[in-house]
Amino acid sequence: MSRFSPTREGFRVVFSRPSFAVAEIAWRWSVGAASVVLFTFALVEYFDTLPASKLDAELLATHSVPLVWRAIAHIFGGSLSRGALTMLLTLVALSAFWMVAASLGRVAILKALSCANLADQRRAGSFAAFLSVIGLNFLRVVATSAALLAFFSAAIIANTAIASSDTSFRAVLRVFIFLALSAGIAFIWIVLNWLLSFASIFSVRSGSLHDGLVRNGENTIGSISAAISLLSERMGPVLAVSAWNGIAHLTALVCAGSAISALLAFVTILPVRLVALAIVVVALLYFAFVDWLYIARLAGYVSIAEIPEAFSPSPLRPTIPPNENRSIPPLQTVIDREEPILSDLPGLASEPLA
Repeated sequence: MSRFSPTREGFRVVFSRPSFAVAEIAWRWSVGAASVVLFTFALVEYFDTLPASKLDAELLATHSVPLVWRAIAHIFGGSLSRGALTMLLTLVALSAFWMVAASLGRVAILKALSCANLADQRRAGSFAAFLSVIGLNFLRVVATSAALLAFFSAAIIANTAIASSDTSFRAVLRVFIFLALSAGIAFIWIVLNWLLSFASIFSVRSGSLHDGLVRNGENTIGSISAAISLLSERMGPVLAVSAWNGIAHLTALVCAGSAISALLAFVTILPVRLVALAIVVVALLYFAFVDWLYIARLAGYVSIAEIPEAFSPSPLRPTIPPNENRSIPPLQTVIDREEPILSDLPGLASEPLA
């Protein structure tokens, strides 16, 4: 019998049920399109509030860099706070919209993936699962906001922590400190974001922690605890699924980047609009493949959570002797009092050794 592979199981699910990937692409791209429309609308409304006089238009028409910058400074003067407030409100609205849409899409897809497995099909209620997943997504938004603030703080620390008379050395050291801090912040954010995304699996199913089975159907905190419990028991299979899907993702990224680079080389030969359209098509194909790959990875995680006995070591079986008919004499536990021992032989202890 072949060994169970969660990676192969994940790809089997997405190949046999392509509707899962289509649903993932549908809700992700809908959120993306709505975000672009909302962000564009916010920019247009903000630009409509900017005053532009006839003198500013004449300065912009000169195409002189000093005059153009003077016109831009006059147009945006005093509106920085209004623009920052507009962007902040837009980001808050987009975050709230993403949390709701992502929670609905994730609950629906995880329920479908649970039904696709042959394991126990117990699942939590839809509303309870939605509340749990939206709590996880809220924590993801908080973690992302904290990471952005941490990047900004790292830039301030790198700029103010170094005091040296050598300007070139100081600049290099600032860049090194900023990159080191940014690498640590990015690593922590990636781990937290992955853990919160992985924990959504346990918000859908129901069960208990017994005989190696992980807890399911939990609230937000319980889902995180169940995810950590599964990682402590099934770290190898989870890392295997992540590694193989990461390799496939990296391969797709390299192929898409190579294709876009090749298309940019034809800018001087082909029409710019045609090249831009081809780049957009390549980018959309890449995003679609990445979403399809994400469902394969998610299905692999679900198979690990729902079929944990596949990774348990097989119990040891007693070895059977080759000759089953051979009679084994019973173990003698009674002392034979007729057998002589050293103390029963007179004069033996007094005899000299040879």
